[in-house]
Amino acid sequence: MNVNDKFKVSGALNRREFIKRSGGAAMLLADGILSKSLFAGGEKRQSNDTPENILLILTDQQYIDTIAAAGCPYVKTPALDQLKKHGFYFSQSHSTNPVCSPARSSIFTGRMPSETGVYKNGLPIRTTIPNLGQWFSQKTDFETVYAGKWHLPGTSQRFIDGFTVLTGMIGGQGNVWDTYVSRACEGFLWNRSKEKPFLLVASFMQPHDICEWLRLNTYVPGQFRYPEISSQLPALPDNFNYDPNEPESVKNKRKDREGRLGNWTEQHWRYYRWSYFRHIEMVDAEIGRILKAIKDAGYANDTVIVFTSDHGEGLGHHQMVRKSILYEQGVKVPLLISWPGHIPEDQADDIHLVSGIDIMPTLCDYAGIEPPEHTIGTSLRPLLDGSIEPWRDYIVSEVSSNTGRMVRTEQYKYIVYNKDPVEQLFDMQNDPGETENLAPDSQFASILTEHRNMLKEWESKLDVAPDVPATDAWWYGSGTGIQDGAQNSIPGKFELHQNYPNPFNPSTRIKFEIAHQALVDINIYNLNGGLVETLVREQKSAGSYTIEWRPQGIASGLYVCIMKAADNVFTHKMMYLK
Repeated sequence: MNVNDKFKVSGALNRREFIKRSGGAAMLLADGILSKSLFAGGEKRQSNDTPENILLILTDQQYIDTIAAAGCPYVKTPALDQLKKHGFYFSQSHSTNPVCSPARSSIFTGRMPSETGVYKNGLPIRTTIPNLGQWFSQKTDFETVYAGKWHLPGTSQRFIDGFTVLTGMIGGQGNVWDTYVSRACEGFLWNRSKEKPFLLVASFMQPHDICEWLRLNTYVPGQFRYPEISSQLPALPDNFNYDPNEPESVKNKRKDREGRLGNWTEQHWRYYRWSYFRHIEMVDAEIGRILKAIKDAGYANDTVIVFTSDHGEGLGHHQMVRKSILYEQGVKVPLLISWPGHIPEDQADDIHLVSGIDIMPTLCDYAGIEPPEHTIGTSLRPLLDGSIEPWRDYIVSEVSSNTGRMVRTEQYKYIVYNKDPVEQLFDMQNDPGETENLAPDSQFASILTEHRNMLKEWESKLDVAPDVPATDAWWYGSGTGIQDGAQNSIPGKFELHQNYPNPFNPSTRIKFEIAHQALVDINIYNLNGGLVETLVREQKSAGSYTIEWRPQGIASGLYVCIMKAADNVFTHKMMYLK
């Protein structure tokens, strides 16, 4: 049977019927895109269906929307286009942490950064957790070889436990180093003995050099240096503007970065975007060199190739540059997997939520071995083979220094930072640009609670490293954060002054008490559910409070005042007379 025949569809199903028939884990492949329906025939793979070799290609700081064949109009990527044409593309692929070392620790262990102990750059993986090379060396006869950036802890190391290292260090810039990496891999492929299978990691620096570009171009020159490319500059993203009520952690990152420091013009923002895509093209050329060597040296048909990146890049969305952000541009990364004749070609999955923790168990699966004990990631091979098996409902990403979390479900994304009262909730199906924060809206209180509970459930499964900071966050079940307020803050009083607003008494007082610290929202709505005015949106300590509502510019009639203290919602109807 042709491998692509396994992915033909018997007919579309609605979500309820889909869950009923498939146990919540089936798919549809129509025009190369997976969506919620059922496979006509999901064959299980044969146990002896094992590749001879594995090639893992990593880039650094590559956002998912940077491949021409996947729809990016601003870049030329012939090598990645070729890999996509002959492979399988996961469009819901996420970094475990939008920072280099933490994300890489997950890729090479199948564990979260808070478990590996790599909660920020420049830290080694916890010694009790084996890396990919160590595990393959212990459990297989694969020749384990590494070329390029490591960053666990050193950016480049001559010695990496579990691997033979091909490349040393040539500076810290991809425009020099990456050619060295691709040439070393090319030489290895042509000159190695074929007595053993190989696991080869090619880890490139680009497009990380955009950080150097940012340092060199922080300030806008008096005149644009390259007027000849003015017509080629990419447009600003639709979500270029940002919400002034973001969490403080996000505001501070923007404030301290080049776009704000240099007071960039619109043209300079577009020039930055143009430059980033050129860095993508540079690394694509080096990837092409390795793919050509795989083909020319006779390995193409018996090598599984996995391509991904550690994290993304701000790219001007929300006026952000660099990383360490939980918006899509920071956490979404490309993921392509290819094995001619075994994995469906030129197909994509836009449903299943996948993560950097899934790389190691996937490679173990293809090598025919179990992943290490306590691995929290899941092999992607069943999805690639068309098997109908249960899949996760959500994924979690962390942020540098263990100070924040993201929970992504099929429809929503929830973001929270430790000891910050501002939570974020986005409807990713209707607002993919993350422009409207739904967390303050009481209509989404139950969804907010669901995502908080998912986060606590996830964290309860982790074996957190002993030296990880910020473990007083509420998602660990301790501390004084938002979730504590949700559990304990029931208002002792919530009442309105008897004189509703009218021409003689143009305002009304709203009194409330809370027994514990909580995030308090008080909003006025019309009877159609439309928000009229936000009176309070802030973290409050235990105590009694009085606020005043003085309506302006609204019609006479009935209104609803809703107070939300964490998960508790209280409502009063109000009459306003002009």
